[in-house]
Amino acid sequence: MFISRIHSLPIVDSGGDSLGTLGDVVVYVRTGSRPPRVKGIIMELFARRRVYVPMERVYSIDASQLVVSGALNARRFHRREGESLVLEDFIDHQVIRRGATVPSLIYDVSMAASRSGEWEINQVALRPVPKKGPFSSKGPITVVKWNEIPELSPSRDGSQDEQMAELLDMKPADVARELHDMEEGRRLEVAQALDDHRLAEALEELPEDEQVALISILDPERAADVLEEMDPDDAADLIADLPKDTAEFLLTRMRPEDAQDVRDLLAYGENTAGGMMTPEPIILPPDGTVADAVALVREENIPPALAGMVFVCRPPLESPTGKFLGGVHLQRLLREPPSSMVSALIDPELEPLGVDTSLALVSRYFATYDMVVAPVVDSQSRLLGAVTVDDVLDHMLPEDWRGIQLDENSAQH
Repeated sequence: MFISRIHSLPIVDSGGDSLGTLGDVVVYVRTGSRPPRVKGIIMELFARRRVYVPMERVYSIDASQLVVSGALNARRFHRREGESLVLEDFIDHQVIRRGATVPSLIYDVSMAASRSGEWEINQVALRPVPKKGPFSSKGPITVVKWNEIPELSPSRDGSQDEQMAELLDMKPADVARELHDMEEGRRLEVAQALDDHRLAEALEELPEDEQVALISILDPERAADVLEEMDPDDAADLIADLPKDTAEFLLTRMRPEDAQDVRDLLAYGENTAGGMMTPEPIILPPDGTVADAVALVREENIPPALAGMVFVCRPPLESPTGKFLGGVHLQRLLREPPSSMVSALIDPELEPLGVDTSLALVSRYFATYDMVVAPVVDSQSRLLGAVTVDDVLDHMLPEDWRGIQLDENSAQH
C-alpha cells in the first residue's frame, strides 16, 4: 500500500461517523535487517488539529477510507525521539540508493502488514532527480526494497538506538523486564521514546513502586496520556498509590470520560469486586445477534479474558447499563448460527457479583464455576463492569510478586 495514495483519505469510526483525514504515517527506523515499523498515523481533524492514532487502533484500510476503533487521544501530535513522518521526511527527498553513484528522489513509500500483524515499510519508489532546464522530465519510476535506502536501514553500531529498536519488538512483559533493569536516567529516555500504548502495557507489568516512580518523572501531559491507555482498573490502582495532589492533578489532565472511569473505581474498596473490575466489558442489547457478539469479541484491543463472555443488558449499553439480563459464554457463541439472538443463549446459572463482594468470595466464585470473567452489578441490577481472572490473581499474589518475577527472569537472561 503506497502511502501517498492514501493521503487525505477519510477516517471514520466503527459506526461510520467521520473523524478526520489521514495526514501522515509515523514510522520508527530500526537498525540491522529489520524494516522500519509503522507506529501509527496522523489524523487531521476538521478543526485543523493533528492527533496521533496508534496502528493498534486502525481496524481496516482500503482505497476509500480508514476505520479506527477504540478511544482516541485528541491531544495534538508531538513527534518523539526516533520517529519519522513518511510524507514530511521522505517523499521528494534526495537519497543515494545502495550501490548507486547518483542521487534519486523518493517518489513514494509503501507499507504492508507483517506475519506478526504489525505494519512495516517494505518498498520505496524512486525517480531520477530532474535535470535543470525547460525540457526536463521526471524520468521513470523504479521500485526497490526498503533496505536499499540507507536512511531506512542504518547499520548496526552497538548504540543505545539499537536497544531502543529491539524494545519496540518485545512483548510488554519483556519491555517491563528491560525497564526494571535500567538505570533511572536511561529508563526515562526509553519511556519518552516509547509510544503511549506500548509504555502503558509495559507499566502494567512493573511492580507498583516502579510504576509510581516512572509515572512521577514523566511530563504531566505525557503521564496523563499513558494513564488513558492503561486498562481503567490498572490506572486506578496506580493513581491510588500516588500522592493525593499528584493523583488529582493527573486526573484533571486526562480525558473526562477516562478520568471518570478511574474515579468511579477509586470509590470502591481495593479488594472488592468493584475495585478489581474493568468498566468496559462487552455489552449487547437483547436483540443483538451472535454475529454482532463475535464481531465485538474479535476486536484486537479486547483482552482474551474479557472476550470470554458477552453480557446482555437493556439500554443504555454503557456502564452503568440498564437492567442486567445475563451473560453468554464465548464457546456457546461459536456453536450457534450467526443470526441467533444472544438473549436466547444466556447462561441461566450465571449469578453476577455484587460491587462490594470481597476478594475471598470473588476468588472462591472463580474457582467454583471455572470462570475467566464475571459480571459485577449494583443494587439496582445494573451492570457496572466485569472482573477477569488476571485481576483476581493480581490481588491474591504477594504485593511484590511482579518484582520477584522480573528479578528471576533477569537472572535467567
